[in-house]
Amino acid sequence: MRRKKAMALLLAAWGLSLLPFKAAQAAAIDCPFRDAPFSQALPIVDILLSPQAKAVLERDVPDLFKALPPRFFTAQAPTFAAILTLDEMVASGRVPAAQVARADAALRRLPVTAQDGQVRCARYDDDRPTFTLPAGRPRLLLFEKMTGFRDGPSVEAARSAFVDLAARRGWAIAVTDKGGAMNAQTLRQFDAVIWNNVSGDVLTLSQRQAFRDYIEQGGGFVGVHGSSGDPATFWPWYADTLIGARFAGHPMNPQFQDGRIMIEDGSHPVAQGLPDQWIMKDEWYSFRANPRATGARIVATLDEKSYQPGAALIMGDHPIAWSRCVGKGRVFYSAIGHRPETYTDPRYSRMLDNALAWVAAPRRKGPRCD
Repeated sequence: MRRKKAMALLLAAWGLSLLPFKAAQAAAIDCPFRDAPFSQALPIVDILLSPQAKAVLERDVPDLFKALPPRFFTAQAPTFAAILTLDEMVASGRVPAAQVARADAALRRLPVTAQDGQVRCARYDDDRPTFTLPAGRPRLLLFEKMTGFRDGPSVEAARSAFVDLAARRGWAIAVTDKGGAMNAQTLRQFDAVIWNNVSGDVLTLSQRQAFRDYIEQGGGFVGVHGSSGDPATFWPWYADTLIGARFAGHPMNPQFQDGRIMIEDGSHPVAQGLPDQWIMKDEWYSFRANPRATGARIVATLDEKSYQPGAALIMGDHPIAWSRCVGKGRVFYSAIGHRPETYTDPRYSRMLDNALAWVAAPRRKGPRCD
């Protein structure tokens, strides 16, 4: 009965968050790249949206469109082009630096028009969903906006897992794909926000600030897998402070491998009830810098001897799940979770359940983080 009530609450909240709006979508006038000059540092999608800028790429960087499959260069979000830059393409060795330097000089000479700003902002939104939530129980907001890569099966499996976890605890959970939910009035209704494989730059500048304020003032955060899996990121606070590590890559041959997860900090609340180690098959992320170096408390590491990361992705010390305190807020991130099957693994389910309980606790017991 408790589970049925929780599911009813979810459906009510989710339905309201996804109802069609009578008026046209509100213009997100403070999107981060609205006035940014054309350059090699801009998301490639924002170059492709301009016929003049796209022509520069076609003329000066002929290797670009041969480097990756055509689906990487669509201009309709979600698209890989939103999480790639020419800088990143050079760094990965996919296109010659000389071609990009020539294109960058030509791009910077192009004016940024009001039309450019409008089409760049179209992938953002300021739609503010309305939620009907019960009093007297923890409340979770499951956030699922993607403008970059969206892997439907993993998103749906994670959603189902979080809904089930909330139902078991009798907690309320609401689901939205609207960036407009990131405002102070909406966020204060929730004890924690979960980013479900969120990819791409998804928040306007004011939404970024509202979410940051929420965390620093004691709100909880859980992020899984793709929420820190973009080749190029455009919000330094999110990548370097909230998560504390930037994605480097994952193996491709094969992409999914058995790997050994090892609990490092058995005293952490997130590790309670978990075995010391276990084998799981997934897509294993490596990171450009170790989150340990930025003050993270490591919950679990990945044994690199148990799978084949490839020479470029070897970290040595390889954290795979960690927590941190950001202001008064508790933060937990796990890089596990590309394969849908991971979300029904009882060990990973236990880890996520523990994480939700840990990050949500401060707002219910007074703002603090420890």
